[in-house]
Amino acid sequence: MVDKQKVLIVDDDNNIAELIALYFTKECFHTKIVNDGESALKAFDSYEPNLMLLDLMLPGMDGYQVCREIRSKSQVPIIMLSAKGEVFDKVLGLELGADDYVEKPFDSKELVARAKAVLRRSQYTIPDEPKDTVKMVEYPDLIINLTNYSVLYYGKPVEMPPKELELLYFLTSSPNQVFTREQLLNHIWGYEYLGDTRTVDVHIKRLREKLKDHEKWRISTVWGIGYKFETF
Repeated sequence: MVDKQKVLIVDDDNNIAELIALYFTKECFHTKIVNDGESALKAFDSYEPNLMLLDLMLPGMDGYQVCREIRSKSQVPIIMLSAKGEVFDKVLGLELGADDYVEKPFDSKELVARAKAVLRRSQYTIPDEPKDTVKMVEYPDLIINLTNYSVLYYGKPVEMPPKELELLYFLTSSPNQVFTREQLLNHIWGYEYLGDTRTVDVHIKRLREKLKDHEKWRISTVWGIGYKFETF
């Protein structure tokens, strides 16, 4: 018998949280509801969810802070929920490590579908690879290790949110190949992700701020198309 996957629902509006829990329960998930950020962190450790649905506007510690804390210790998928629909808010959430961003009000069936898609993306690469396989690419003064989510630049670790690191790994895994913004969005955030391609631009900008052009490589813009990791 397959164990049911567990969803931690974090929302200060208990009516919304219970409605979400109802839909996920119908889809054979276990659910747990908490109503503030501090409780979310405690419940995360004790409940050990497979997925977190995280409202941004929480009393005390907000959703951004909770996401940052979770990402410092876990890659469990996080979907942010918010009435804020501005691109800035979405990009900030994704930069902090959220896997998707859903605006309120939302359709509960769509939310469940997005959750299933995020869970599929988080799991699909794991079963087929030996446990001792290390997913790593290396260039002069740059090492990206996707297995332990680390980046070394001139021998020093560089802090990066998961999606930022995944984007860098994807580009560096295919040097000199040009990818459109849409391709990058699809590969990193998944084809179900209904995001703005500006998300890719913001992540590229952050990568360039952390990794300056090297004499042997750089992240290049291909005007009118997209980006590539260029080597010399």
